[in-house]
Amino acid sequence: MEDPADARAIRLPKGMTVEALWEARQALVQNPTPEGLKHLARQIFDVQQYVAGERLVLDVMAADQDNLPLLLAGADLLANYTTRYDVVVAVLAKVLAALPHLSELKVFMAAALVAKGDVALGLRVFADIMQNHPEHHVAACEHLAVALLEVGYMQEGHTVLDTWFRDNKPVTAALLNNMGCVLQRLNRSEEALPWYRRALELQPDNAGTIMGYAVALFKAGHYAQGAPYYAGREGLVEDTVSWYRALPRMEKNTSLHGRKVILFQDQGLGDTLQFIRYLPMVQARGALVTVVVPTGLVRLLTLSFPQAQVVAEKDFAPQDGYDLGLPIPDLPFVMGLRTPADIIANIPYLLAPPADVARFAALLGAQRPRIGLVWAGSRRTKPADVLTDQRRSATLEQVLGAITPVDAALVNLQFAPRREDLAAWNGQPVCDLMDHVQDMADTAAIIDNLDLVISVDTSVVHLAGALGKPAWLLSRWDGCWRWGDSGETSPWYPNMRIFRAQERSFAPVLEQMGQALRTWVATWQPGKGELD
Repeated sequence: MEDPADARAIRLPKGMTVEALWEARQALVQNPTPEGLKHLARQIFDVQQYVAGERLVLDVMAADQDNLPLLLAGADLLANYTTRYDVVVAVLAKVLAALPHLSELKVFMAAALVAKGDVALGLRVFADIMQNHPEHHVAACEHLAVALLEVGYMQEGHTVLDTWFRDNKPVTAALLNNMGCVLQRLNRSEEALPWYRRALELQPDNAGTIMGYAVALFKAGHYAQGAPYYAGREGLVEDTVSWYRALPRMEKNTSLHGRKVILFQDQGLGDTLQFIRYLPMVQARGALVTVVVPTGLVRLLTLSFPQAQVVAEKDFAPQDGYDLGLPIPDLPFVMGLRTPADIIANIPYLLAPPADVARFAALLGAQRPRIGLVWAGSRRTKPADVLTDQRRSATLEQVLGAITPVDAALVNLQFAPRREDLAAWNGQPVCDLMDHVQDMADTAAIIDNLDLVISVDTSVVHLAGALGKPAWLLSRWDGCWRWGDSGETSPWYPNMRIFRAQERSFAPVLEQMGQALRTWVATWQPGKGELD
C-alpha cells in the first residue's frame, strides 16, 4: 500500500481512506472469510487497483490454506480480475483432489488451463466433461467458446458454437452472446447482430452482452444505433479520484451555453486521442470545458486546445461549480455522429510543441525517410485487456525481421517494458530517443520529425494519425471496432493504411507490409503520403 501522504493520487473506494482500507485489509488477513474477501477485493478491483487487489487475494488465501471455500473464493476473484491462472489452476486441482464430487469445477479448470496457455490440456479436460458429465455440457460449451476466443482461436470457437446450435442443443443467453462475439471478432459484425439481440431478449440487463452488441453495431458502422448501448457500458465506478463521474451526464440535446463541463478519460490513451477531436464542437455550443486526463497527456492537449482547461486527473481535487460530465469516448456520439460518413477528419487536430520538435530534430540523423516503429502495446493488468494486448502485439524480431533491410532511418517509438527488446536486436540499427521522452507531447515531437509511423493498434498510431503523419497500422485478426470489418483505409484518419492480419499469426501480413514498405521507400520524396 502506498504512503498515506499520496492518498489524493490513489484510487480508493468512495468514502474510504488509505488508513481505513489498510485496517480492513489487516482485519481480513487475521480473520479470513470467503464473504469478507469477496466484498473487500471487489471494492478494490472496481476502482482498477488490480495490483493491490491481487496482493490482497493472495495474502488472504495464504492466511488459511486449508480453507477450501476461501480458496475457491480467491480463485474466482483471480480468474475474473487478474491473469494469475497459475494460482487458479493450482487451487482448483487442490479442491478437486479433496472433493472430487464437485465435478462442475472441471469446467472452470479447463477454461483456466486454456487461458494459462495450456490449450491441449484444457481441451482434454473439456473432452472429459463432454464424455462423462452430461449435466455440465451447457456450461462447458459456454466456457470453451470464450476460452478459445480470448486466446485467439476464433475460428475454432465458431466451430464449437456452430456445431452446438446445428445439433439443436439447449440455448442460453451466454451461448447466444458468445456466438455474437465470435462473429464480431471474425469481422462478420453484421451477422453478429441478431445473435446479440436474441441474447438480450433473454437477459436484457447483461452488461457484457450490452457492450458486445454496442461494439458489433459500431464495427458494422451503425454508430447511432450502438451509441445508447455503449453509453450503458460498465466503467470505472466513482472513487476518491474520479469524483466527477457523479455529475449529470451531458447528453445530445443538453443546453451547453455558459455551462461548465468536464470531459474525462474513461478508457485508454488511444481513445482519448481519437475522440478529443470533438472537443471544439462542445466549445462551439458555449460550454466552458475542463479536460481531465492522465499526466502524460496534459501538455499535448493544452497546446492543441488552448481554449480548454486541461488538468491531470491525479491533481483534480473535488470541487463545486461544475454542471455536467462526459467520458471522452462518448463525445462523438453525443455530438451527433451517426455513420462513418459523418466522422469529422479535421486533421491535424493535435500539435507538437515547436521547441521540442526542434530539439528532437537535432538528435535525429540526416538520413530520410525516417520511419517510427511500435511493435507492442503496453502491459495491462485487467484480464480482458491483457489478453487483448497479447493478440494485438507482435515482437520486435517479427516486425524488424519482415521490414528490414530497408533504405531508411528507423526510429523507436516503443515505450514501457517492451522497449527493452531493442537490446537483443542485432540487425539494421534503430535510433532510440525514448530516454528523452517524458510525456505524449515529446512523443508527438519525435513523430513530427518522421515521414511514416508503423505501429500495432496502440496510442501511438492514433497520435500519428491526429498529427497528420502517414501511419501504417498492423491490426490483429480480431481488429478493434473503430477500424471496421475490412478495408485498407479509415475515415478516422485519412493518412492511415491498415494492414490486417487474417489469422492468429502476424507473419503473412508482415511479409506484405515489408514488400509494401520497400516499394514506398523506393519512391519516397518529401511530403509523400502513406498510400502514394
